[in-house]
Amino acid sequence: MKHWIQSLGLVGIASLAACQGMAPTASSSSSSSNNEYSFNVSTAQPWTDTGLELQTGNVLEITASGAQSCGPVGVSSASTQGLPVANASPGALIAKLQAQGSPILIGESKEVKVDAPGHLYLGVNVGNTPPCKGTFAVKVQRQTQAASSRGSVLKQQLSSAAEIFAAGQFGVGSANAAATPALKISDAPLDAGLRKDIDGLPRRVNDQLKNLGDMVNFVIIGSEKQVQAALDAANFHVADTSDKKAVLEAALTTHENKDYLAMPMSTLYLFNRPQDFGYEQAEPIAMVASRHHFRLWKAPFTWNGQTVWVGAGTHDIGFAKDKRNGNVTHKIDPNVDGERENIGGSLQKAGKVKSMSYYLPPNPVQDAKNATGDGYHSDGRLLVVFMQ
Repeated sequence: MKHWIQSLGLVGIASLAACQGMAPTASSSSSSSNNEYSFNVSTAQPWTDTGLELQTGNVLEITASGAQSCGPVGVSSASTQGLPVANASPGALIAKLQAQGSPILIGESKEVKVDAPGHLYLGVNVGNTPPCKGTFAVKVQRQTQAASSRGSVLKQQLSSAAEIFAAGQFGVGSANAAATPALKISDAPLDAGLRKDIDGLPRRVNDQLKNLGDMVNFVIIGSEKQVQAALDAANFHVADTSDKKAVLEAALTTHENKDYLAMPMSTLYLFNRPQDFGYEQAEPIAMVASRHHFRLWKAPFTWNGQTVWVGAGTHDIGFAKDKRNGNVTHKIDPNVDGERENIGGSLQKAGKVKSMSYYLPPNPVQDAKNATGDGYHSDGRLLVVFMQ
């Protein structure tokens, strides 16, 4: 972590240079740039990868045409079973902004605003069999942020990061300003078998030296594909696995006027093995000082044939000294229940949750310290999330 923070200074300089036009890039412009692209989308395949990378703030003007009998508005006399966009006509032109993102209807034309980094895929609203055979001619006009606008955004991001850092380090204002939507909690009791399995879970994770750390505070039930799609839709990003990779990725993304959102996450252990996935959620730049993040492990049991994922989530709010070695590490919000609620609220807002329940296991964790020596507290409950 110490090396990461030192390297960040170099990355920050690269960010400022790119954003202020000091280093020319393929996507730089004087005021605003409109990039036009043309694609042929066949109805014979569900998705066409355009190869077009998307950044926060992009606005896409998408227009399409095709044969009258097989056009981008779709057809009315075809099966509606299993359509990616249920309320759109079969055969209509659709799109998604991430590989696992939720598809949206395009039809003959649509303006699409990009609110998170992604990748454009164009497709056809079909179930098992296309309702017609043909090709759509699609034009995409992408309006990107100007270099001057990008510099203004960077200033706002740095200002936000400074405020968050001050809140976390010195108790100035609120360290967690993001509003979490109220969770819709089911009153139905958990299945007895599932309760028994959760009762047998370790209560806390540990580091490589077996020091106990963060508490297990949520469980997700669903396939790997369901979970990854849900987290993608909720704007969680997979964390980088090493500091060196992080510095390289940050340098490349800032050079291309992108936002770096995958800061490294340390390895922790549950079931005697490292996390299967690490996810984080934060504003660009501000994530250096503050980020929502968690680790996921596949449980050694299933429920009703479904995969069970066990998670430990915390909210970074600043920096502190690592009690183990004196190095610099992230400081967490001691109210870890707030991160549990943020994870549930983000998935709920993304529309990927079937139901959620609280469960209080025996011997709950209510006051403890993580592996770096920071104290935290909780009501001891786990949030159990069932995916759609």
